Amino acid sequence: MERTPLGYLLVAAGGFLGAVARHGVAVAVEDPTGAGTLAANAVGSFALGLLVSRAATTRAQLFVGTGALSSFTTYSTFVGDAVALGGLSGAAYVAASYAVGFAAALGGLLVGGRA
Repeated sequence: MERTPLGYLLVAAGGFLGAVARHGVAVAVEDPTGAGTLAANAVGSFALGLLVSRAATTRAQLFVGTGALSSFTTYSTFVGDAVALGGLSGAAYVAASYAVGFAAALGGLLVGGRA
């Protein structure tokens, strides 16, 4: 990866945009079942699969992958949602999240022509 001031700036700018987009999803989907988190993580997984297969430059990977997508998707909220749901509902949410995430990433790879 690029360890230059520009590389850090790309990650920071992408992170800002991803975090703002993630907040937009949270505001739009106020749902205690974790549907907003699941949706954001699925979209992010698909986009990352597509990025991996189509990114032309390391700088694009830094801006989109490391910056935007890493702040758009969220593991900590995912875990918090699962714990809040508790017991069987939380376990089902974890299983569904992983299944949807892997399927979305595979879909991105397929669309990108890499799978």
